[in-house]
Amino acid sequence: IAKEVSKLLEMKAQLGADEGKHKFVLKTPKGTRDFGPKEMAIRERAFRAIISCFKRHGAEVIDTPVFELKETLTGKYGEDSKLIYDLKDQGGELLSLRYDLTVPFARYLAMNKVTNMKRYHIAKVYRRDNPATTRGRYREFYQCDFDIAGQFDPMIPDAECLKIVHEILSDLQLGDFVIKVNDRRILDGMFAVCGVPDSKFRTICSSVDKLDKVPWEEVRSEMVGEKGLSPEAADRIGEYVQLHGGLDLIERLLQDPKLSQNKLAKEGLGDMKLLFEYLTLFGITGKISFDLSLARGLDYYTGVIFEAVLLQQEKEHGEEPASVGSVAGGGRYDGLVGMFDPKGRKVPCVGVSIGIERIFSILEQRLEASEEKIRTTETQVLVASAQKKLLEERLKLISELWDAGIKAEMLYKKNPKLLNQLQYCEDTGIPLVAIVGEQELKDGVVKLRIVATREEVNVRRESLVEEIRIRTSQC
Repeated sequence: IAKEVSKLLEMKAQLGADEGKHKFVLKTPKGTRDFGPKEMAIRERAFRAIISCFKRHGAEVIDTPVFELKETLTGKYGEDSKLIYDLKDQGGELLSLRYDLTVPFARYLAMNKVTNMKRYHIAKVYRRDNPATTRGRYREFYQCDFDIAGQFDPMIPDAECLKIVHEILSDLQLGDFVIKVNDRRILDGMFAVCGVPDSKFRTICSSVDKLDKVPWEEVRSEMVGEKGLSPEAADRIGEYVQLHGGLDLIERLLQDPKLSQNKLAKEGLGDMKLLFEYLTLFGITGKISFDLSLARGLDYYTGVIFEAVLLQQEKEHGEEPASVGSVAGGGRYDGLVGMFDPKGRKVPCVGVSIGIERIFSILEQRLEASEEKIRTTETQVLVASAQKKLLEERLKLISELWDAGIKAEMLYKKNPKLLNQLQYCEDTGIPLVAIVGEQELKDGVVKLRIVATREEVNVRRESLVEEIRIRTSQC
């Protein structure tokens, strides 16, 4: 023992000698990234478009804690539950980082006895996934959720959720997209008529959900080989899940001898027909596809489910196409709030989540390819001076502008060269320069320079704020 102790003490002394020289590994944790000013400018642009759409549809905003009680999250995500981040017990509560924003919303509704709400929530969520950061897949990422909770007539809120997805993807100009829709009841009815045992519904559902990534043959062999489904049942499923279309397909399936005999499938198809009628009134059916392969693996969906997929971009300037797949998804989850409510009171809900990280990776690639210059500040005017000893005058003027709500900057030097001040505006995209000089001070004016055209005009000091507002509103 003494020998081992002396060995450890020796090692400790060596470590001690190295203190102060410790080399930090400078990297972000796996599946995370930093966002610099340029990335944040692109990001904020996307957030603004999304939030303005949510507000246009009358949504309120909420926030919830970044971690929840572990039992709140357990059992809500099907096979994905293994991706939940559990926290170390530090105070008698078993906690986990939130996996999405839907389960916390359901907990919020049940806890506060809210039975009617239209809300949006934009926040970070966490998944212990194998990240593919090049495709916008991370362990820490933002979700942008919009949900409608409450007892309403069928398919009206569901249609609005799809309209919102259509508006946002059109507004962000990401290229061509399609919104696939299906219904959990149609899926469950289909599984029943194909001979899938009840106990295997969810696990077969998660296999079907892979059809957008892998061919049917692979999905079939997973069902039969790994999940023990009979080859006959798998083949019968194959006949359905490769179908997609619109109202015509819904009509055809309503006449299908097997499906039409199943109560769940019939209900689902009836609602799907109604949904398409509303989407026709919204004028968006051109981008909607009723797709029987869409399953969405999460356990809490009970009715309509949907997923927006970007179609392959054609290559421009030799750039690689950004094949990022799904950029929004959601559906109806009528049973989730009841799972939390002590009396089991149900609050029907339907919602959509916008995949901001994937959208962001496309916008980033596109801007790199176009070489468009991105402004990382919103500064409207630089307060500058052409002569020395005018720092006090610059400070007085910039304070006046700030107090009037104008976004203004100045260089932190007593006597900066005018050329350096103008160059700073060129580099950062500031559109105007307010120049104070001895003559201007005597005349009670400020020289306002328009950076793009190099035109200069004298503006009365009391009119400067209004002039800056007019000129920057045109930018």
